[in-house]
Amino acid sequence: MLKLTKISKTFQTDKIETIALQDIDLHIKQGEFVSVMGPSGCGKSTLLNIMGLLDEPSDGDIKVNSQAIESYKDKHITHLRNEKIGFIFQSFHLIPDLKVIDNVELPLLYRNVPAKERKRLAIEALEKVGLKPRTGHYPTQLSGGQQQRVAIARAIVGKPELLLADEPTGNLDSRMGDEIMKLLESLHKNDNATIVMVTHDEEMAKRTERTIRVFDGQLVH
Repeated sequence: MLKLTKISKTFQTDKIETIALQDIDLHIKQGEFVSVMGPSGCGKSTLLNIMGLLDEPSDGDIKVNSQAIESYKDKHITHLRNEKIGFIFQSFHLIPDLKVIDNVELPLLYRNVPAKERKRLAIEALEKVGLKPRTGHYPTQLSGGQQQRVAIARAIVGKPELLLADEPTGNLDSRMGDEIMKLLESLHKNDNATIVMVTHDEEMAKRTERTIRVFDGQLVH
C-alpha cells in the first residue's frame, strides 16, 4: 500500500541544518497495523507527515498503491490525501464551534458530497465509534476519550485505505487510552483498516502487528 525508498528530510535555516530523517526504507502492506516508536525528537511525526503526504521529503521516493508521488504541488496529491488517507491527532483538532456531526462531515465537504449523503455517512461513522447519541453535542461537552472517538469518526467517514494516528492515546488516561486502542483494533480486524500509529507507550505498541523504531532519524532494528 505504501512504500518509502531512501527517504530523507532536512530542515534548513540561515544558520543551521537539521537532518530529521535519513535513508528511510519502509513498506506498509495493506491490512497491517504498525506502530512507530522512538524518543522525542527522533523524527516519528516527520515520518508520519511524509507518509500522509502532508510534508515533502528532501530526497527519496514514495509510492501509494504502486503509484509514484512525483509533485507535491499537483492537485492530484490533495485529492489522493483526502480520499485515501485518514488522520487521527493527539490533540483531536476538532472545531469547537461545530457540532459533533458537522466535525465528522468536514472531509466530505472537500469531495462535494451532497448534504444528505454527508449526514448519512457521518452518522454511520459515529455509530461505529459508539457516539451516535452525541451527534448534536459540541466538542466541549464531551470527555477527552469521546473527543478522540469523534476524531476517529472524522478520519474514517470517507472510508480511507490508510489511517495515520499520531499519539492517539497520548492525551488520555489509561482507561480511555485502552478504549481508543480497542476501537483501533476493531477497525483493523473488522474493517481490514491499514493503520500506522506513532506512540510512546510500549504496551500499546505490543498490541500492534509490527513495531518500527526510529532513532536519530533512522530506522533501527
